[in-house]
This record gives sequence, C-alpha cells and structure tokens, in this order.
Amino acid sequence: MLCLVAVALSFVGLATLLVKFAKADGDFTVTSRGPPKREEVEGKVVWITGASRGIGEILANQFAGLGAKVILSARNASELERVKSEIISNYPASSIEVLPLDLASGEESIKEAVKRAESLFSNAGVDFMVHNAAFERPKRKALDETEEGLRATMNINVLGTITLTSLLAPYMLERGRGHFVVMSSAAGKCPAPGQAIYSASKHALNGYFHSLRSELYDKGIKVTVVCPGPIETSKSSNVSSSAEGGLKEIGAKRLDAAANKKSAYSWNLLFGQKKSI
Repeated sequence: MLCLVAVALSFVGLATLLVKFAKADGDFTVTSRGPPKREEVEGKVVWITGASRGIGEILANQFAGLGAKVILSARNASELERVKSEIISNYPASSIEVLPLDLASGEESIKEAVKRAESLFSNAGVDFMVHNAAFERPKRKALDETEEGLRATMNINVLGTITLTSLLAPYMLERGRGHFVVMSSAAGKCPAPGQAIYSASKHALNGYFHSLRSELYDKGIKVTVVCPGPIETSKSSNVSSSAEGGLKEIGAKRLDAAANKKSAYSWNLLFGQKKSI
C-alpha cells in the first residue's frame, strides 16, 4: 500500500514539475493564453519600440483596437506618423502618440524619452513596455564580423534595450505594476550560420530578462520573452538561401494575416499551427 502511495506521489510531483517547466518558457505561456481580453489592456498605456513597421506596427494596431493608449517609437519619425495615421483611420477613437527614439543614442537621450513617455496621456505612466526594436543585420560569418557591426548590433539590441528597461522600471516599481514584453528571437535559442552576433545579442536579452523576471516577480512587475522565427520586416533584407526564404515567407504571411484581421493577435499568429515546409 505504501508503495502505491509513493508511486502516486511521484507521478504528481513529476506532473507538477512538467507544468512549471512549460510555464517557465515565455513562448509556451504566450501561446497557451491566447488573445488578451479587452479589459486587460483597455485604457492602459502601451509603449512599443520598433513600431514603424513589421511586428511593432501590427501590435500597435491590435493594442489600439483593444482600447489601449499607444506610444509609437522608432528612429524614423515620418514612418511613425504614417503608422499613427493608419491606426486612427482603422480606430478613430484611438489614442496614439509618436515618440521618436534611437536606442543607440545614449543614456541621457533615453532618459528624456522615458520622462516624456511617463508624462503622456495626463501622466498616466507606462503599463506595458514592448521591446521590439532591433538592429537589421546583414548575414555575415562569425569570423568576418567587424567591430562596427558588433557595436551597432549590441548598442540597439542589448545596451539600449537594457538601459531603457532600467530607466523605466523605477516608475513601474513605484506604481507596483507593469509589464515588460521582449521580442527576442528563435536565433537566441537556436543560432544558425551567418547569425553569430545577432544570435549573441538575443542570447544576452534572454539572459537579462529571464533574470529580471526572477527579481521583480514579487513586486508586481511581469516580464514576458517572446522568440518568433524569421520575419521579413524590410524589402532590403537579403535572403541567401531558399530554405530561409521559405521561413521568412511564412512569417510575412502570418503578419499579413494579422494586418487583414485586426482582431487577431500577432503573437498567436507568429506561433501558430505548424506548417510543412
């Protein structure tokens, strides 16, 4: 009898560990939750970097559609204005602000951007910080990488993103709430040839934000790390293999689907049903 009880307890313990393991990975958590309920984001302030195109643009549309107040940031101010105009066209009652930002511009510049973001919408403060900005890198072998390319990638993908986080987090901690959403990459888990520096930058992001989650989880601050696969975000992207091209085409089609179906949730589309390639 005691043996049966011990076996049963072992199975329960194993099942509990498996559930905890699944929830420890942001990818599993995001896909299991599904689209957010409107009441979870309505009236909340969502700040999105890299909002001038691609995933950032789509997320901006969808957060606006759920009633969130959205702050759009990127280096290209004219593209941000275009995105703002399109969102207002889709959702006339939406509240959208443009805040140009270069994550490679240094701490003082980022600090001013944080102060500005916190003061928008009648000093409401930022509820969701979506780290989506990334340096668009060319494919280059690890031993061919230049110091210039290394610095350009790390300054935006790692240093700028971490600096923005460290400057914004105190405001969230003071309010006792907030949520950092980090668009990392599958390259941060499974590096591929020609992606050494980009993959290294995403590994760094994963390490930092998973650690940050463990430090802030009991203070009302949430951290979600999302690792999508290849996504075509610019016509200037240079695809060198048919296999990678096929993956990027799938990613682009998922984003197109999100754009055409405004109530869809981009993260679910990015991690949608498996397709044969």
